[in-house]
Amino acid sequence: MSNAPNDLTEDFPDKADRIHQLKTSNNRFARLYDEYNELNRTIHRVETRVEPKPEEVEEELKRRRLQIKDEIRAMLDNENA
Repeated sequence: MSNAPNDLTEDFPDKADRIHQLKTSNNRFARLYDEYNELNRTIHRVETRVEPKPEEVEEELKRRRLQIKDEIRAMLDNENA
């Protein structure tokens, strides 16, 4: 269980400038970024039992967050994004 939701700049510290650039210039990236952050906050609330959910729901939220993170990683690595 985590104490605080992770920020993408913590997960990708060497890509902080790229994250900022894509957030302001790429609508798809901005939507994924917002969805990732919302899922992250929800998962944190579930893990800390502020907003308990069944285990299956928690696992599905985590799977979706991982899918989004993989998409974001691909966009960060793609210089043409």
